Amino acid sequence: MTSFDGKLEKQLKDREFEKQIKEAGNRLLNPPSSIDDLLTLLDKVQNLLAYVEQEPSKSMRDSLLPSVKALITNKFLRHAEMDVKVSVVSCIIEITRITDPDAPYKDEQMKKIFQLIVVAFENMPHVSTHSYKKVVSILETIAKVKLCLVMLDLEYDALVVEMFQSFLKIIRSNYPPDVLSAMETITNLVIDESEDISLDLLYSLFASVRKENQIVSPMSWKLGEQMITRINAQLEKIMAPTQKQCSKLEGAHDVKVEVVECASDQPSMVLKDLHLGEV
Repeated sequence: MTSFDGKLEKQLKDREFEKQIKEAGNRLLNPPSSIDDLLTLLDKVQNLLAYVEQEPSKSMRDSLLPSVKALITNKFLRHAEMDVKVSVVSCIIEITRITDPDAPYKDEQMKKIFQLIVVAFENMPHVSTHSYKKVVSILETIAKVKLCLVMLDLEYDALVVEMFQSFLKIIRSNYPPDVLSAMETITNLVIDESEDISLDLLYSLFASVRKENQIVSPMSWKLGEQMITRINAQLEKIMAPTQKQCSKLEGAHDVKVEVVECASDQPSMVLKDLHLGEV
């Protein structure tokens, strides 16, 4: 086979691939009513998208348009079935990977997507085996392409807190190492790039490292401890206003002193501001 023949064969394969993507996307615009058929279609779309490389050609971008348009519609984002929502997020995550570093949707649409992502995380312990694998893939892709930083850029602070809270709630010791690593990567990325730390997040963190939680939910306790360690430098800057609201930190006195102290080589002023005593 000559070099010309090889290039021609590749072009034909590319065109056929683009045709498949476009046809699948057009089917999403008029999706089947059967849940099983819809899930099968979404699986096909996700599998096709997974083979699309970043910085696609003009013809490939045109082929992606039907899927891009269909997936953001309310009939998908507000679907009653959680398995469908998770599959939709999986497809959208692939699209964001393809368009990275540019967002494929407008800011308000991205907000809806992030809301659905958080919902998927919150339901991770309860979804079907099929959807569980997809949520794991979503988690790993977000960590890899640093999609979580878009939440900071768009100032979706409340959603960032919800995401962190969902991690603290759902984390389990029987999760694969890749899942735990992805959660840690996402939280570290967000903390490192945050200009400040919200009080709502602080309350969640201190609640997670209460003494009783070390027994009841040791993985949540450990993740909370790691995050407190990570943001110790920022804590120093924002604990003064927090001191005025320390009454909201219910049970804060139950937190072990050494948990917060370990966040720094030197005793932290956080301890004084929170008035934490030994347990």
